[in-house]
Amino acid sequence: MSVESTEEDVSAVEGQDEAQEDTQSSSKGSSIKRLEEEGDVAADYLEELLDIADIDGDIDIEVRNGRTYISIAAEEESSGLDSLVGPDGEVLEALQELARLSVLSATENRSRLVLDINGYRKERAGHLQQIAEDAVAKVKENGESVALEPMSAYERKIVHDAVADLGLVSESEGEGSGRHIVVSAD
Repeated sequence: MSVESTEEDVSAVEGQDEAQEDTQSSSKGSSIKRLEEEGDVAADYLEELLDIADIDGDIDIEVRNGRTYISIAAEEESSGLDSLVGPDGEVLEALQELARLSVLSATENRSRLVLDINGYRKERAGHLQQIAEDAVAKVKENGESVALEPMSAYERKIVHDAVADLGLVSESEGEGSGRHIVVSAD
């Protein structure tokens, strides 16, 4: 049995490859469009909340890494926006969930959008990096596992990534508001 490729066979294969690339490109484009729509819905919702509370803030929407990121900041120092962060970011977390619910209600799609107010999440990410580094140092120093304080799923993800980058292992334990990370050598 001999195997021969004709120009028609090669063209058919090339056509299938191009069609597959077009489908992937189209799928990626529709995904970005869906995330942009998500951002618009959430931003409209948050803008209404800011108006009701009579708080000034500029809303920015960004799509990156398969997520919608919404940030609210004020040009001037505004204690009103700080009150929307709350102690330990509790109010911020609640507003993020409300924004996600507004997206679900409008689009019937669950959202993983991330809301930041006055750069709280960026500042907190630096703090979480330091927590991860300290935990890794303790584990390396005495070989025993280290349990961290409970934190949100988003914050746990940041710590898990930081611990992995530092060469150790981490896992989440506990339920609900008591869910926390345990860092270990193995």
